[in-house]
Amino acid sequence: MNNFLLESEAKAEWFLFDFSNKSSAIFATATWIAIAFVVAFIVLNFVFNGEKRRKFLKVSLFAAIFLAVAIILTFVIMSYLNDGIVPILFWPLLILAIVLILSAISIFICPYRNTYISSAIASFCALIVALVCIGVHFSSGDSLELNWIDNPETVKQLWLYIFAIILTVLIVFLGFTFSKNIKHNMDSASIAYAAICISLSFALSYLRIVAMPQGGSITVASLLPLMLYSFMFGTRKGVFAGMIYGVLQAIQDTYILHPAQFLLDYPIAFAAIGLAGMFANTASLNKYPQIQFALGAIIAGIGRFIAHFISGIFAFSAFAGDQNPVLYSLLYQLVYVFPDIMLVIIVGAIILSSKSFVAQIRKIQNSVQIPVQQVAQTTKTENN
Repeated sequence: MNNFLLESEAKAEWFLFDFSNKSSAIFATATWIAIAFVVAFIVLNFVFNGEKRRKFLKVSLFAAIFLAVAIILTFVIMSYLNDGIVPILFWPLLILAIVLILSAISIFICPYRNTYISSAIASFCALIVALVCIGVHFSSGDSLELNWIDNPETVKQLWLYIFAIILTVLIVFLGFTFSKNIKHNMDSASIAYAAICISLSFALSYLRIVAMPQGGSITVASLLPLMLYSFMFGTRKGVFAGMIYGVLQAIQDTYILHPAQFLLDYPIAFAAIGLAGMFANTASLNKYPQIQFALGAIIAGIGRFIAHFISGIFAFSAFAGDQNPVLYSLLYQLVYVFPDIMLVIIVGAIILSSKSFVAQIRKIQNSVQIPVQQVAQTTKTENN
């Protein structure tokens, strides 16, 4: 394990202290600005009280959105120009992300059966087109070459498909199970918060402390906004938001060589992040929101880890060399997945120590919950 860590760290990029060229300097500077913003937010949140704190939170929200938009625009342009994601991957994934976002907005504007059906069909078609393009890219051999893989037989396609289906079913099942008492409709608040949280997480994902050589990184708590969204609006909507974020991640940090591997490393892995709200409504822990959040974050992190772990075994085993592919993938994912989640848990615990912040979250949670009487009536009807 020590040799593995040494080799990985030798190849990993340390963005915080890399000012060797203009691109690296911009990334490092933006990261330090974001860290300073987060630290200032945490400190000032404890300094202000009452009305001053409420005004401060509003100003901080607008400042965070402005910072997120600036970072996204800057880094997307830089990544596209420097890394050069191939058009056969870029455009289908971009269209898929746009269709998913427009579907959510359409459901908000017209929450009717026909809207749900048409949105589902459009999203499914966009996903199929994206997967077909990825499949064509894989069949041509270009995806293998771009990912430094010489032997296509190292990619175990059948197992990738099997585990992609299993994990999708499991995540969707958990997402629905732990949102039974949450309203299903996508109202204005849930869509607005989803857009904000996805944007914030996407912006923070560019601010990497360490980037691993074959994908994956330790960021400045980039998954915190997504996890808080699930914590507020429930796992069902959290899983959906995580899936959209995963597609955006594929555009940003492209390591795609197979359709099922794409699903595992992006939509499925980050849909698992939407499970962070699993314990948000656990009554026995209501006095300890930090524990509620931490438990959900751990489950979400494990879900993401499993998706990347399986992908590493059956898609990227060529990088294992003489090592056992299972051990290689296990160690590789351990290096960055859980440190990244731990940072989120630490920052989340600090933020949730603010009574005013927790009060705002509880207010949102109460607004999206189905009244107890209605839940009882629904359960009685189902039993009959």
